[in-house]
Amino acid sequence: MRHAAARAAPRVRLPAVAGSFYPEDPGELTAAVDEAIGEAPAGEPAPKALIVPHAGYEYSGPIAGAGYARLVPLRDVVRRVVLLGPAHRVPVAGLAVSSADAFATPLGRVEVDRELRERVLAVPGVQVHDAAHAREHSLEVQLPFLQRVLARFTILPLVVGDAEPGEVAAVLDAVWGGPETLIVVSSDLSHYLDYETARRRDRATADAVVAGAGERIGDDDACGARPVRGLLAAAGRRGLAVRLLDLRSSGDTAGPRDEVVGYGAFAVG
Repeated sequence: MRHAAARAAPRVRLPAVAGSFYPEDPGELTAAVDEAIGEAPAGEPAPKALIVPHAGYEYSGPIAGAGYARLVPLRDVVRRVVLLGPAHRVPVAGLAVSSADAFATPLGRVEVDRELRERVLAVPGVQVHDAAHAREHSLEVQLPFLQRVLARFTILPLVVGDAEPGEVAAVLDAVWGGPETLIVVSSDLSHYLDYETARRRDRATADAVVAGAGERIGDDDACGARPVRGLLAAAGRRGLAVRLLDLRSSGDTAGPRDEVVGYGAFAVG
């Protein structure tokens, strides 16, 4: 008599940019993330959401670290992370979830939150679209930061394509939760402007984010403008404030100044 069939192996979304955007060696990756995060600032309100950049760690890691440092006091509080980033490689209508059971990095696997996935699939404009996730770096590069700063957590990864702020806000409303749920929006700012032009433009974008004025943030101001505008809409309805934590560009970190990419870190709460 045959035994019951073994449980199917989990479907894992494997790393796509390890070794290019961030170190592939687990020890080197741990050291890079820990250095970027640094010390946790004291006496600040706990964030409900972060906006952080997603370039290679040598360029945007220190700016992302300024955001993730604010999570250190929440290490044992946050159990779910809703992660939104723009579609860089595959066109997406609305928002896309992955059918994978887990996402992997050199630091291990992070389980996808099935309950939250089913919840957002009931929201208009959300679809399963694995191709949108297969090579997308904007979500992947956030995972090692989360793995280092949080104890145990699940993720709901969402690639945001051609979606209006109200559509994104409706998805966030469905999964908002309490202190156990963190929202992370992955976005860089201006792209390939000279250093001074980028500095002025990114300052204007940062001012708009802090003011909650999503209508002042164009698609050319931030590659993640669509999830940013949706987060601002959802946060504004709840009366949450936005704080600027860091604002720099690749010209400040590891790149030349003739063409730079802008990076900002913001806390919402």
